[in-house]
Amino acid sequence: MTLINEGDDPYRWLEELDGADAVGWVRDRNAATVAALTGDDAFVAAQAEIRQVLDADDRIPYPGWRGDGHYYDYWRDAAHPRGLWRRTTLAEYRRPDPAWDVLLDLDALAAAEDENWVWGGATVLRPGHRRCLVSLSRGGKDAVVVREYDLDTRAFVPDGFTLAEAKSDVTWIDADRIYVGTDLGPGSLTTSGYPRVIRRWRRGTPLAEAEIVYEGQVDDVSVYASHDPTPGYERDFVGRSLDFYRTRSLLLTPDGGQVPVPVPDDAQWDVHREWLLVRTRSPWEVAGVTHPAGALLVARFDDFLAGGRELTVLFEPDERTALSYHVWTRHHLILATLVDVRRRLAVLTPEDPQRSDVPQPSDGPQSSGEPQSSDGPGSADRAAAGGVRWRREPLAGAAEEDDNWIVDTDPDLGDDYLIASTGYLRPATLRLGRIGGPVEVLKREPAYFDATGLTVRQFFATSADGTRVPYSVVGDPAASAGPTLLTGYGGFEVSLAPHYDGVVGRCWLARGGSYVVANIRGGGEYGPRWHRAALRENRPRAYEDFAAVAADLVARGITTPERLGIEGGSNGGLLMGAMLTRYPTLVGAVVANVPLLDMRRFHRLLAGASWMAEYGDPDVPADWAFLRDYSPYHNVRPGVRYPPVLLVTSTRDDRVHPGHARKMAALLAEHGHDVSYYENVEGGHGAASNNEQRAFLSALTFRFLWRRLGGR
Repeated sequence: MTLINEGDDPYRWLEELDGADAVGWVRDRNAATVAALTGDDAFVAAQAEIRQVLDADDRIPYPGWRGDGHYYDYWRDAAHPRGLWRRTTLAEYRRPDPAWDVLLDLDALAAAEDENWVWGGATVLRPGHRRCLVSLSRGGKDAVVVREYDLDTRAFVPDGFTLAEAKSDVTWIDADRIYVGTDLGPGSLTTSGYPRVIRRWRRGTPLAEAEIVYEGQVDDVSVYASHDPTPGYERDFVGRSLDFYRTRSLLLTPDGGQVPVPVPDDAQWDVHREWLLVRTRSPWEVAGVTHPAGALLVARFDDFLAGGRELTVLFEPDERTALSYHVWTRHHLILATLVDVRRRLAVLTPEDPQRSDVPQPSDGPQSSGEPQSSDGPGSADRAAAGGVRWRREPLAGAAEEDDNWIVDTDPDLGDDYLIASTGYLRPATLRLGRIGGPVEVLKREPAYFDATGLTVRQFFATSADGTRVPYSVVGDPAASAGPTLLTGYGGFEVSLAPHYDGVVGRCWLARGGSYVVANIRGGGEYGPRWHRAALRENRPRAYEDFAAVAADLVARGITTPERLGIEGGSNGGLLMGAMLTRYPTLVGAVVANVPLLDMRRFHRLLAGASWMAEYGDPDVPADWAFLRDYSPYHNVRPGVRYPPVLLVTSTRDDRVHPGHARKMAALLAEHGHDVSYYENVEGGHGAASNNEQRAFLSALTFRFLWRRLGGR
């Protein structure tokens, strides 16, 4: 039987995306899986229930603000499977059944143009808000076609800005100019497949002749350009992403000069009006003071660029608390922190006696229901920065018992914010607030399953090196040794926070299963240190954490190895592959969606080169030594009993190549293991491009799990 060695890969032919042999192999595997998993009434019922959740007319239409006072929304349902881009007013949105102004009907467009269009978003011109750059994906790929659209005439602009299919970067400068990074042939892309060259393109001129304003290196991940049209603070920036975590940025001056933004390469930063925010990923020494990784610092942008180094700490992490994200309103800064994976929101306000246009918050709490604590370390009520003090208060509208997130703000217009509150067992509530003002409920999500008798409990497992790893268990606390679904991600500093999932509720919890989310290292639940702990050669720490959670579930009597299923996608799919090959006795079934599995060739497939900062470079012998140790594709062994596995991917995934899943399925089948495989013909990295496909894939997953783990 085949063992995959460094220079010997008998299934390389399955990387040929549309090769005749590969297409035939996919067709046969799909047919076998469909025949095995979809031929009973339970599958049909599950698919119908999932479709009801996905297409429900009473779900919340989460809006976005574009700076013109409208509530924008992209909506899909049974009647509009490709979707409607639409907008309405606040007065209408408040109504149970708002009247929506349809801007673009994707179903009508796809039919008229005979294209498999999937919505890719829109960039609206500011100010004015009449024109936008619409991105359209064929089948859900990351690569998009860009076309200029007129929001007044509801039509694409004849001879407007148009880009052929590519992983483009576009942004408005003014009504007649845009910044463009796209595929213009040899030399225009990085090895990761993203733009290497930024051009300033003027309307009515050939793109190939547009002025080049910035170039990166071929081994960079990408380059970017941005324009801030805020009156009085107009600025243009360009930069190059050296890798997934390091970026060098420059301010473009009116005379064509380029001024470096002097922050660490691995820091995240943004500018809002006069303020510069810097979020550190590693310790940063400034003016004799060392700021820790995970801190949030503020300075006046112009002073900082001129050499001033007066930085004020707005947040510092501790062992339990990390910064999740921040977002600006017109006059205020909202901070979201994670305290043992529970999100808390606060508002910070610069108190500048020289600025009469900055509203000052009240001395008391903004809402009688708000917590009164300062919400974490590094968060004193006031902090000084260059003569300006920042005041901190809890954010009104945040439900203390739920997870809360900011849906949107509109820093162009004012200090309003949209906030949503939810939990694993609590449907979301959407509120509209104004800092220093009232908060009102706009929408409530319906309950999609009966949560009576179910609870949410948080536990901590002890990993192999003694690290405490949090995880949440959703289900009936009186149940024991029952079917349990465990999921995780563990990479790219991504945090898994509580959220309401009607599909999981209907198809798993309501049928007696327990649902578990593991917050393993590699994520961002405890800031950069939690991420770095599983970076590159330390990646196995994430797998040890996940294995520790699996073992802890068994030790607590929640489940047994035979009744424990695990599921993850993308980097989480790599996690599933590692669990399959490293800890096969801990679990009873594995589902891997759009997974990375071949760590010898991941950097040579599609966007894989952009992830070498996360995983390592397989062409460097020292890196390949640790990658080889856990690469799932290289660790399938004869004579080992592996749990049943379902691999799901998409032919049109142009981020993680479907060859990963194809080759793993072929190898497992050669060794005689129980492997099911399904490849959607479209869907991109999400593996599905509409609700019908999502319902099918979800039903396929749940039927596989119930059959393998026992139960309904």
